[in-house]
Amino acid sequence: MDRNYPRIPAATGLIAISGVAAFTLTWLADIAILLQGSAPFGAPTNWLPVFVTGPLIAVITLGVPRSAGLVARVVGAVTISLGLTAWCLIDAAELQWWGALETCGLLYLVVRATAAPWRPARAVACTLVLAVTVLVLPLRIGSWDAFVGGGYVMTVALAICVAVGCAIRSQEARRERAVHDVRQTERLALARDLHDLIAHHMSGIIVQANAALTIQATAPEKVEPILRTIAGSGSDTLESMRRLVRVLREDNHPALRPGDLLTELGDLVSAHSSAGDALARLEVTAAARTTPIGPEVDVSVERLVQEALTNVRRHAAGARATVRLDADGDWLRVTVTNTAPPHKVGVPAGGRGGFGLLGLRERVEALDGSFGAGPLPHGGWQVEAAIPLSVPTEVSASGR
Repeated sequence: MDRNYPRIPAATGLIAISGVAAFTLTWLADIAILLQGSAPFGAPTNWLPVFVTGPLIAVITLGVPRSAGLVARVVGAVTISLGLTAWCLIDAAELQWWGALETCGLLYLVVRATAAPWRPARAVACTLVLAVTVLVLPLRIGSWDAFVGGGYVMTVALAICVAVGCAIRSQEARRERAVHDVRQTERLALARDLHDLIAHHMSGIIVQANAALTIQATAPEKVEPILRTIAGSGSDTLESMRRLVRVLREDNHPALRPGDLLTELGDLVSAHSSAGDALARLEVTAAARTTPIGPEVDVSVERLVQEALTNVRRHAAGARATVRLDADGDWLRVTVTNTAPPHKVGVPAGGRGGFGLLGLRERVEALDGSFGAGPLPHGGWQVEAAIPLSVPTEVSASGR
């Protein structure tokens, strides 16, 4: 699974605690069944599933050691379980139970192996090995009736676990395709914006170069300022082009031109405030007002604020929003913060896509910036980004 995909820490912790609690209760049930026997500690095969193989497989299933991969855990659990099964067949001791904790651990590994984002051959191989290991567990009792009945129960349990694993694998595949589509769409959009901006610069350079050729004989003293302007425009173009790497654009997309960033942000904030009962304000520091901003940064900041305010309307209707723009050295910092909504918001219109923030992250990181989004202690939400204003010196020097 994609570990970069946003997760809810509270839910993840709750799932881990629930798993440990389930394994603990299962282990206690194993101990209770063992103690009900006439000679619980008579033969080693009686207590080994309860106190050795079961806890070991449970620990392996829970991810200890953390450095071991899933394949190593599957191999370890299968080896331990099949080893004890072979011992029981050789010893031919009469057992009452083969171990619930060990069975649960193996079945959980079946779900993990089936759902793992491996190649199908590896997933099928690990699932089959685990399935065989589970199906031979009833052989430990040494009774044909127990093997038939236990085999039926284990077959049903395996079918359920494999179905759950396949469902998770399918859902994860769909999510990865959706993430890929969102990233590709955002990259294409960024490519279109940058392409049009670069074309705008190059048009100006060509016009100025033609003007210099025209007046070089009659007014040579005016050629030098024109050349300086051309050099500056060329530097801006190179700065934009270095961000456009291995991306494509659609030919039928309408051209985009950058406008004044503060005017654009003011229009977005005004539109947000007039759309409903929510209020929004724009805060721009003196450093941000006087700092020159490149056209590709201009477009990205506008997209970020637009998406963030849209999310406020959809997920926190009635909340107050604040858009802050600040410049710190070579970085432009954008922060969109909203308070907690005055009333609980249901499912937003259009459903919960969950890919808007992913697209913003892709756009900002394509400009060598950093992006973050998350809840605030008072119940609100914050989206922040830091975007470099200029190309590093060593990069600029190497591109000349």
